Amino acid sequence: MDSFFFNITDTSYKVTYLYNHKNEFIKRVDISNGIVFFNIFLESNTEKKFHINNLDRMVVIPVIKKGSLSLKDNIEAKVFEVKENTINIFTSSRQDLSISISKSQKNEMFVLFIADFVLKRYLSSNQNEIIDFLYQNIQDEVSCELIDAKPIDALSLYIIDKILGSKSDDLMASIKCEHNILEFMIHRFNLVDMLDEELDDDEICISRSAKDILLRSYINPPSIGTLAHLCATNETKLKKIFKKVYNTTIYGYIQKLRLEKANLLLKEQYLNIGQIAKEVGYKHQGHFSKLFFENFGVYPKDLLKK
Repeated sequence: MDSFFFNITDTSYKVTYLYNHKNEFIKRVDISNGIVFFNIFLESNTEKKFHINNLDRMVVIPVIKKGSLSLKDNIEAKVFEVKENTINIFTSSRQDLSISISKSQKNEMFVLFIADFVLKRYLSSNQNEIIDFLYQNIQDEVSCELIDAKPIDALSLYIIDKILGSKSDDLMASIKCEHNILEFMIHRFNLVDMLDEELDDDEICISRSAKDILLRSYINPPSIGTLAHLCATNETKLKKIFKKVYNTTIYGYIQKLRLEKANLLLKEQYLNIGQIAKEVGYKHQGHFSKLFFENFGVYPKDLLKK
């Protein structure tokens, strides 16, 4: 078996074309030893297939803008179908993987590969941190496991555009591109809910009940008193448990859900900023834009331009 990641020798930003015909391409870009991405654009309605059989433990994040992709785990004979308009997180510690790009009128994809030793740089010694969880997951014998799947949002596309806009002849191209990839990782990993492994059954039941209710009603959420009643507990206990489980207040979680929904609506680009603000429960556009910037580091108007 070869190493998938150690492909850079005399350069820190290496571009390799795995397929290049007319305006179609499958481009592999090695940002550093440990971070690789594929940039894929196909429209000839033909299937393409890659085989990855290597020594390195990794996290794989496929972003499927158009088309679909199959990820086959040849060790355990499992197939994962990755659909259009989704971002998925996979882990693998002993790869024998086949990636197949289905026949389609158009395939447009970004697939990020991150080695475990990159994640190791950012460990916090807290198993409830997503990076620590992913790192520990791939220290076990995991041939391929789906960790999380979400629809594509506007901010993810915005950051990916910055990654793909990098050029190998730019000054400090590798550093700039790696910075954008870390920004993408932070955003995507923040969308994964992590549960404290030391929770008791009562805490898990109450926290999940509260979360399910808020997921259905975050635009017009119930009062904390009403929410506590619906979860068969009292306000004090509900607030304490919710903060312990989700590492945020109930109000903070409502805000998170609203802004994540706004991020999805911005991708669709059929509503203006004021309409999106109202759609997710904010009366004032300025307040909404301020909160969005504080949470994501970019104003919604900038994402609407994409």
